Amino acid sequence: MSALVAIVGRPNVGKSALFNRLLRTGGLPAQSTAITESTPGVTRDRNYGQTEWEGKRFTIIDTGGFYAETLPHETAEIARQIKEQALLAVNEADVIIHLLDGKEGLNPSDMELAGILRKSGKKILWAVNKIDSMPKEIGVMEFYRIGAEIILPVSAITGLGIDDLMDMIIAVLPLSGPGLSDSSEELPRIAVVGRPNVGKSTLINSLLGKKRLIVSPAPGTTRDPVDSICTYYGKKYLLVDTAGIRKKQKEYSLESFSMVRAVKSIERADVAIIVLDASEGITDQDQVIAGIVEEYGKGALFLLNKWDIVKDPETAFKKITAQLDTMMWFMKYSPAITVSGLEKKRITKIFPIINEIITERRKRVPTAELNRFMEKLISTIPMPRYKGKEIKLYYITQVDIEPPVFTIFANHPSAIRATQRKYIERVIRDEYSFKGTPIRISVKPR
Repeated sequence: MSALVAIVGRPNVGKSALFNRLLRTGGLPAQSTAITESTPGVTRDRNYGQTEWEGKRFTIIDTGGFYAETLPHETAEIARQIKEQALLAVNEADVIIHLLDGKEGLNPSDMELAGILRKSGKKILWAVNKIDSMPKEIGVMEFYRIGAEIILPVSAITGLGIDDLMDMIIAVLPLSGPGLSDSSEELPRIAVVGRPNVGKSTLINSLLGKKRLIVSPAPGTTRDPVDSICTYYGKKYLLVDTAGIRKKQKEYSLESFSMVRAVKSIERADVAIIVLDASEGITDQDQVIAGIVEEYGKGALFLLNKWDIVKDPETAFKKITAQLDTMMWFMKYSPAITVSGLEKKRITKIFPIINEIITERRKRVPTAELNRFMEKLISTIPMPRYKGKEIKLYYITQVDIEPPVFTIFANHPSAIRATQRKYIERVIRDEYSFKGTPIRISVKPR
């Protein structure tokens, strides 16, 4: 894991904007960035992203406002947890950027936070944001009262001073150790998706065995996707907790933007854990979410969560599996298990199934074997005639994995209907399984 640089400060000083700017400046391939909005307290969970400067790679942590006490749109409990998450980020970090607001000026909260940061014993950089409209020397003068030898003027919006900040970060990073590995391990990416308040963050916290994500009864607590590394029997996985996906909003809102971010997390994932609220049953929105996962060709596992509060489990299981068959008919290949994220019941069954799905997604069937199978298959497929001519299937080959893709060559590809393709898919699954993953079938002329 690369060295960690945490950005901390009061609410609305521009931490998320700086986080995004540092990621873009580093020039690594596009990755998640933090949601930014002018409402104080928008960032709630720690968000992680990698960047690079002068050949050194490091991870930046974006945190919620350090002093977000009782904001108008937040509950006191969530405000308390925001502060707790920021403190956790400080404990994890190798370097801390204390971001200050050049427009509002220095205030007592900044001084108090600076004292707390000094006690951490970590390397601290002080940066003053939002100085676009004034000479940078004037914009930072009063901030020297905080006791820093160097104050860095920056603008997260325009990019002013960002190169200097990156140079300073590199200068104070640890010189050696496992934290400065320049190559990041390729881990299976598991997106945890579902409607708001189905228990996604509780589930991830239980899997990690520590309090990593904010948990609240209020729907929509998670807004940014948050990456966490989880280890199960020596194997590592990257878990992504996403904002709950709601129905599309006609106008821009923070919630609708979070939905877009959740979809992007699905796009980046290998396998999606689709969390369903077993106590409520399956809804139309659950079906929409599953459709997004299938559309992107991702592996999938249905998690029937909150099983601890289900009354009459035997009857409930029959009912919800019937719902799965009816509403998730397009994903009958995906397994489903009952769990309780809150009580940690049966959650250890998740990783063996994920391993199996990943194996199935990477499985490749030799062409010779496929065509022997195809010879038996042809006689069982009810084929229509095309302009009075017989439709012939010549041969089949697997052309890709993750998800598995098959190409069939025929004399009249356009005449082969969706029903025939679904039949071919069904018999391929009967023979080769491909559990938990969609497969794609195309028909081309020879």
